[in-house]
Amino acid sequence: MTMLEGTQAPVFSLHNEKGEPVSLSDYKGKKSVVLYFYPKDLTPGCTTEACDFRDAHKDFSDLDAVILGVSPDDESKHVKFIEKHGLPFSLLVDIDHKVAESYGVWKLKKMYGKEYMGIERSTFLINKEGIIEKEWRKVRVKNHIEEVLNYLRDKGE
Repeated sequence: MTMLEGTQAPVFSLHNEKGEPVSLSDYKGKKSVVLYFYPKDLTPGCTTEACDFRDAHKDFSDLDAVILGVSPDDESKHVKFIEKHGLPFSLLVDIDHKVAESYGVWKLKKMYGKEYMGIERSTFLINKEGIIEKEWRKVRVKNHIEEVLNYLRDKGE
């Protein structure tokens, strides 16, 4: 596992659910970017995580933090996910998983005895200088959003 804390965040430009290009540099000057990678739209764990971020969206905004979700799903799937659950943040399309690879979250996974490549649920907190300040790997959804929020509050710049 590659440890990225303290290093410059890998730059990216991906399309969001509207087909608009989104780059990490678009958020220069924001206190924090919460970049979270998740395996698949409209699945139970990913829905819970997205809805937890949704429910805490105002708390993140109050801390000048932007939330961006990334998965290999396409724009139309992201739109369905956002509309079904009222998500107030963008979901980015990483079909070729290049950005997931650059963050070291594209991994060999196992389920029901089958091996396949996919996203390991992970969250990265990127500061206004573009440095990865904190990373959470192999995320368990329960209480994860509170962990991220508490970290942001505790650093209280």
